Amino acid sequence: MPNTAISFGRILIIVGVIGYVVSMINARTSATALIPAFFGITLLLLGYFARIKENLRKHLMHAAVVIALLGLLAVVGRLVSKIGEITFTAAYVSQIVTALVFLAFIVLSVRSFMAARNEISE
Repeated sequence: MPNTAISFGRILIIVGVIGYVVSMINARTSATALIPAFFGITLLLLGYFARIKENLRKHLMHAAVVIALLGLLAVVGRLVSKIGEITFTAAYVSQIVTALVFLAFIVLSVRSFMAARNEISE
C-alpha cells in the first residue's frame, strides 16, 4: 500500500504541475493550480514513511486515505458549486482528474484494508 500512495502522490504532483504550466501559458498564473501537487506531496511522504517505518505503516496509510478523502470532498464540493457554469477549462479538467485520482486511491486503499482484515481473521 505504501507504493500505491507514492504512485498516486506522483500522479497528483504531475496534475498540479501541468495545471500550473497551462495556467502560465494562458497568462492566468494561479498558485491554486498547484493544490493537487500539495496533496500529492503529502501522499508521497506518507507512503515513503510507511515504507520505512513498518510499525507505523497502518497508521500512516490510514492518514493517507483521510487526506485523500478530504481532498476528494474539497474538489467535489468545488465542482458541485460551479455545476451551472461548467466550461472545459484547464482548471475544470484538472479538478476532474484530481477527483478521479483521489477516488481511485480511496477505493484501492479500502480494498487493501479489507483484504488485510480478512487475512488477519482467517
